[in-house]
Amino acid sequence: MSSTTFRDSTVVIIETSRTSIRAGIGLHDLLRLPTVDIPARVGLRRSLVAQNGQDGPSTSKAPPSAKVTDYLVGSQLDEALATEQDIKIYWPFADGDVTDFTQAEALWKHILFNQLGLRRAQMESPVMLSIMAGLSRDASERICQIFFERFNVAGFAILERPMAQFYAVISGMQLSGLVVDIDVDYTDVTPIADGFPVHLARTSVPIGLNDCLAYLAHLFRSNTSVMSTLSPAENPLSEEALQDTLLALARHVWENGLIKALAEGEAARDLEDEGVTDIAAIVVAGKERAVIESNMKKRQNAKAQPAEAARAREMEALDLVTTEFRGKEVTVGKERHRFCEPLFDPTLLDGISAVKKKDPMDLQRPLQTAVGEAVLKTDIDQRAYIWQGLFVTGAITNHIKGLGAALSGRVSPYILSTADPMNNEVQPRSVKTLRVPDYFAEYRDKGDGLAGFLGTSIIAKLSFNDSGGKNYVAKADYANKGPRAVLGMSPSLL
Repeated sequence: MSSTTFRDSTVVIIETSRTSIRAGIGLHDLLRLPTVDIPARVGLRRSLVAQNGQDGPSTSKAPPSAKVTDYLVGSQLDEALATEQDIKIYWPFADGDVTDFTQAEALWKHILFNQLGLRRAQMESPVMLSIMAGLSRDASERICQIFFERFNVAGFAILERPMAQFYAVISGMQLSGLVVDIDVDYTDVTPIADGFPVHLARTSVPIGLNDCLAYLAHLFRSNTSVMSTLSPAENPLSEEALQDTLLALARHVWENGLIKALAEGEAARDLEDEGVTDIAAIVVAGKERAVIESNMKKRQNAKAQPAEAARAREMEALDLVTTEFRGKEVTVGKERHRFCEPLFDPTLLDGISAVKKKDPMDLQRPLQTAVGEAVLKTDIDQRAYIWQGLFVTGAITNHIKGLGAALSGRVSPYILSTADPMNNEVQPRSVKTLRVPDYFAEYRDKGDGLAGFLGTSIIAKLSFNDSGGKNYVAKADYANKGPRAVLGMSPSLL
């Protein structure tokens, strides 16, 4: 067993999700943000694909003859796509597994040697890799082999990503909870009991950030102000250009933090309820500034004459916001707060052409249903503790706060359904939501979507400073035991 310890400055963190990879080198008392954040995709020139007669869907397996050096990654791939070269795109982790190890190796190699600037011959760095839960033992061994034999790392450990995300938010002795990871196209739900993922209870739903963007773009079509600004009658956009523009606006509104997650029963009421029938009329009349600025004048309004105060409340109720988008001032209304609705009611996506069809369709169900069913698959005496640690994370949460509270209000039927009059001491009575603590200063204003990288950094600091070497594989361990060493010497695989 290794007794090696490593300098914090040499430790490498790599967080691998379905659709992105974040990385950084060096651990500090103040845990830092990732310095690398790239899409988890590779490209292969179409000519190489055609030569092998394998020119199917973008996520299909690449030609077996493809080498690591054949793949375009990072900025090289971005440049090829920008110049409209004929490139086939692959996402080797998108299915929640490693579908192609050569593609995975190309990505990790790019991170280590291109992005982080390490040198294979002088490699002194250990690597803590967080990756999706539930990988087979063979896959874990294969990954370990890649990092030692292809990258020459000084030490290596695998951490299951839901555990990394959970470690970022737990405190004290709380070792049970529930991680809901909302990615681009899928949402993964992982119950955790006594410090370990409950693999038999894990589930996924084929709904994610892209579906929410498509839904908001669809809602914008009913906003006459938005439509007249982006596609004026005298110079209308083509349908394809309009759809792309609306999707871009939806992303812009999300990225600028203009959306809030609505609690169950709370809806963006129709403007007709406020006595207004047309946002465009407000905009044309030049009143949208007054509506928006009223939010900044609440204190003055409190002292204003009753009639003025009533008018200010009326304007504030419209909840309009103007944002600069592609050189234009675009005013959007309450519909933006409906962004997250498809997560809780997937039927809203029916008939929206921009929504990507995903399989298996039998997994498509409301997020609260998936969460409730996942917890019901755990032992009854674990459920009360699991419900005390609900954590919603993923890319969507970087710009939207309150998703945990919005979800917790919708899972109450599943808490009640677990009631057992004969075992009241284990009956859950409430849901507690978690968030990244404020004392992680660099993460304070970044939302909860970076929890995976933060948690991986925390465990790396603990593991690679352990003189007993029980939670990572050193070179000596690999030399003695080979790739199987990772099965007994990683935080998640013990």
